[in-house]
Amino acid sequence: VTRRRTLVKRQAMPRGFDPKAYVVRLVFARAEDGESVPVSLIYKRGLKLDGSAPLFIIGYGAYGYPSEASFSTNRFSLVDRGFVFAIAHVRGGTDKGWGWYEDGKLGKKPNTFHDFLAAVRFLIAEGFTSTGRVVAQGGSAGGMLMGAIANLAPDLFAGIIADVPFVDVLTTMLDASLPLTPPEWLEWGDPIHDQTAFETIRAYSPIDNVRAQAYPAILALAGLTDPRVTYWEPAKWVARLRATMTRGGPILLRTAMDAGHAGASGRYDRLDDVARQYAFAVACVEGGL
Repeated sequence: VTRRRTLVKRQAMPRGFDPKAYVVRLVFARAEDGESVPVSLIYKRGLKLDGSAPLFIIGYGAYGYPSEASFSTNRFSLVDRGFVFAIAHVRGGTDKGWGWYEDGKLGKKPNTFHDFLAAVRFLIAEGFTSTGRVVAQGGSAGGMLMGAIANLAPDLFAGIIADVPFVDVLTTMLDASLPLTPPEWLEWGDPIHDQTAFETIRAYSPIDNVRAQAYPAILALAGLTDPRVTYWEPAKWVARLRATMTRGGPILLRTAMDAGHAGASGRYDRLDDVARQYAFAVACVEGGL
């Protein structure tokens, strides 16, 4: 083993991009059970790490999909506005190998949520941001993560963006007539035949754990033709939040009438979706909601 690195391929950068203007870091947060959770960061060089910067943090943590820290021109819309952009590599993905995935599925699913919160609290403690200046985003199973953290630690966040969020987990997993439900039991558990799985899912399923407490501003996004997360799941969740929360919000729902699980199909329509989410994030930290 030489431990030498060889550059094989470099992604083409857009004209005018200056990599020296930004800092890219990999830091590690300590989870409740002592695990080390990787967090990828990018922010403008010279940014003061005194807690004053807003943070935009994304997470997924399911099906063994790793959250790759790939280059995206979209993110510079926030970074150039002074945001710290973070990716939390929580359990449920294979970011640290197959065991990392297995420690975030079935009965160990809550590890995903606690890893994400550990990442946020670490970044606050290290001065990258401060409580109430954090906006979190996740989609699909990552939307479940968003619903869970909203219930567990709403005070940490200025805003949460849940894109086609899988938030009615127990109801969906109890309906074996749905074509996607039986295959999903391998990921979440079978609450029909397994009492332990039933209790585990019920304890974290976002819609079943909405509490009479303050919630941050939440933007829920649905697709009318989504076959994986049906549009009524985020609609039910939003209704439950509005009826139960004591203060905070607003709780917003936008349903794309011509989009499915992956959102708008057109290139510019997709950019419009991203711009809308980022505008929501900016409004959350600047008091525009």
